[in-house]
Amino acid sequence: MPAPRTGNVTALRCVRCSASHALEQGVYTCSACGANLQVEYDYEAIRASWSKDDLSGNADRTMWRYAPLYPVFERFESPPIGWTPLFHAPRLGEKLGLGHLFVKDDGRNPSASFKDRASAIALLRAREIGLDFVTGASTGNAASSTAVLAAALGMRTRIFIPQTAPRAKVAQLLAFGAEVLAVEGTYDDAFDLCLAATSRFGWYNRNTGYNPFTREGKKSVSFEICEQMDWTAPDLVVVPVGDGNIISGVWKGFDEFRRLGFIDRVPRLLAVQAERSDAVVRALEGDGTIRPVSGETVADSISVSVPRDGEAAVQAIRASGGFGVRVSDDEILAAIPEVARGAAVFAEPAAAAAYAGLAKAVEGGRVDPAWTVVLLITGNGLKDVGAIMKVMAEPRRIPPDIDVLLKMYPEG
Repeated sequence: MPAPRTGNVTALRCVRCSASHALEQGVYTCSACGANLQVEYDYEAIRASWSKDDLSGNADRTMWRYAPLYPVFERFESPPIGWTPLFHAPRLGEKLGLGHLFVKDDGRNPSASFKDRASAIALLRAREIGLDFVTGASTGNAASSTAVLAAALGMRTRIFIPQTAPRAKVAQLLAFGAEVLAVEGTYDDAFDLCLAATSRFGWYNRNTGYNPFTREGKKSVSFEICEQMDWTAPDLVVVPVGDGNIISGVWKGFDEFRRLGFIDRVPRLLAVQAERSDAVVRALEGDGTIRPVSGETVADSISVSVPRDGEAAVQAIRASGGFGVRVSDDEILAAIPEVARGAAVFAEPAAAAAYAGLAKAVEGGRVDPAWTVVLLITGNGLKDVGAIMKVMAEPRRIPPDIDVLLKMYPEG
């Protein structure tokens, strides 16, 4: 196995006990306490060799324009990942009394999910250490993302999913050549079985909230938001939260740009969880400790009993001065047409949960109407049409007869 290069990486640091691990050790979690690890960089060296001027002259409009802040040396030339649109959504904001509401639509990525950012870094890391086989557990999006990008790299994948994963996501997996194992149980059951397999067989594990390199891809969304907002951080970023890895990555991205002097402050983070999958929100409201919940929700992408990156998520939200809210399944499903008709974005249930949570936070007086708010849409609605149709009326069936239309619409 080739020795991994380190570049600007200085260490893998434990989020709990701060123990330091060298990148060359190839560990996933802290050997001292078992908690998750976070990649650290030599920010002074990066600052000395890379600047906002370098970015302004860079024609690359993908996540790879931020290469000095990644722990890999290669990049995906195709398909393009990242630099998804960030746009003002005045009609959607008007419903909430927010004049500066922006939508970041990450459903535009190759697999129609935010998770491509994470898979890109994790898979390249595997290839750089000489591995061409990757495994992982997912409710669907991380799995389909892994399959899509592995196909682009010519790598093999073996994916564990809960048997209830949406059919559209399963179809993606199969189309892109993944070996799919549907576990008779929950996402947490699939995750634990995948970990056991990794330990027993030595497979490279891409699992979110376990592989520290997934966070490194997810932070790229924050880099893009800063640039797209002309180097001004928003006041609030709204993130749907399941295992906690996205929101911890969002925080890390903003914090790294602050440390480099690219922005002068970081935004507050609003964590939105489903009512029965709210372990992170409970921890925020309590002593900060993650405890199991049922994890049941229609929003499969945020259906988690034990958030695998929950500890880092709580730290990130608190460090940002942010907060969390929980929303019901009914509120999540009702948010899908609201986002579609207000911002012309088709969001899967987990992504629409962000809007439902923002609406609840506004109603509770926790959002200043003058704030600039970014709503992170993490996945496209075509990923889970079955759930979405629960709140949509079926089309009216009519015969191919113009007279029928004349009776239905006598005035045209």
